[in-house]
Amino acid sequence: MSDIDAGHLRMLEALLFASAEPMTERAIAERLPDGADISALLEALRAHYAERGVTLTRAGSSWAFRTAPDVAAALTRQTQVARKLSRAAVETLAIVAYHQPVTRAEIEEIRGVGLSKGTLDLLFEQGWIRPKGRRRSPGRPVTWGTTDAFLDHFGIESLGDLPGVDELKAAGLLDARPAIQAYRVGDVPTPEAGDGGAEPLDPDG
Repeated sequence: MSDIDAGHLRMLEALLFASAEPMTERAIAERLPDGADISALLEALRAHYAERGVTLTRAGSSWAFRTAPDVAAALTRQTQVARKLSRAAVETLAIVAYHQPVTRAEIEEIRGVGLSKGTLDLLFEQGWIRPKGRRRSPGRPVTWGTTDAFLDHFGIESLGDLPGVDELKAAGLLDARPAIQAYRVGDVPTPEAGDGGAEPLDPDG
């Protein structure tokens, strides 16, 4: 940390500690002095907390302090889930994660069954998906993608860290039902490699 401004590092630490929600790098930059090297400061702070009970974690472009995974189990209490996700919601979330940006019609095509409006609404209310824009195609359908809150909730740093098809099969999360067969090897695009062949999105989405 010899080249890191100690004052800036302390301000960053206090800022993240006081924030109730993960903070984006842009929001952090707006609160630190001009000229602060945000990327270097974040990496320095993450390294500083690497072996502690609390660690600094990244989810997309957002950062937050979280309990270290190896001690989290000792602190976990039994809690009642207010609203358990249905299988349809879980499948829909997986499709959005692996095929984004994706439209409602494309989700239905992949699952092989119709999708109730409430399924997307539930995932949107959870903050795990958001509209990504509209396709330049008849009807201008809305496309959906995951959020940093999705990454944060599932402990994923970036979409590139999503498990591959072989890992999902090994975990028993893929089966032979028609709704899941869309995840054949070769059909799952690399999440951060682009839009998986989707038509361009309008910038005003």
